[in-house]
Amino acid sequence: MRRNELVRYLDEYLSVGLFSSLDPSLNSLVVGGPDKEVSKIAFAVDACQRTFDLASQWGADMLIVHHGLYWGSPLPITGAHYSRIKTLLDGNINLYVAHLPLDAHPSVGNNAVMASLLGLVEVQPFALFKAVAIGCKGNLPKPLTAQEIAMQLGFTNPILLPFGPALISSVGIVSGGASDDVHTALSEGLDCFITGECEHQIYNDCLEQGITMIGGGHYESEVFGVQALAEHLSAVFGVQTLFLDNPTGL
Repeated sequence: MRRNELVRYLDEYLSVGLFSSLDPSLNSLVVGGPDKEVSKIAFAVDACQRTFDLASQWGADMLIVHHGLYWGSPLPITGAHYSRIKTLLDGNINLYVAHLPLDAHPSVGNNAVMASLLGLVEVQPFALFKAVAIGCKGNLPKPLTAQEIAMQLGFTNPILLPFGPALISSVGIVSGGASDDVHTALSEGLDCFITGECEHQIYNDCLEQGITMIGGGHYESEVFGVQALAEHLSAVFGVQTLFLDNPTGL
């Protein structure tokens, strides 16, 4: 399919416009030359040199990432940033970014996919960011321990703050760096809050107010969206897709 057609589809499917004034990330097509045929699309969590090199080696026409290159401020095209841009241009690789749109999406979003993997029922929007719900919450079909939840989500080295019920029934989820949203989970009486990073100052809040918090790692909590989007585009358009795994351990 044509690149411009795909960008229009993604912008609409991911509701990119809804986040234009909310998200410090520059979403949608960030690097792209003239319109071209797109048949090979790579997916990754982070826009970085390693990811760009892997996309180039595979011969990708487009790379879709969750964490982009720009976060509210322009960058001079020098140093590492120059090398990244040059790799994309030399490989004629289009770069598409979906940050908050890929956290919040109701079917291929990071949080929605985690909810699905846990089999949550009665799923509802959860945790507002500037009046837009980013996460989701729901009830487990059968109570689980924190360790069982982490294992079901594939977290390899999770941080567990097991201060809620030993068997967890209700869960709130916000991927990435969303420690503060544990307070929303507390206010809504949830047993457990799942995110990527656990910040130090949250520990005593969880301990004193009796909630379990699971930090799966920022990276590992945000592989779900790009992987689900890859499956979606492959099914809808028949394009070749490849997930480029580049774990940071964080």
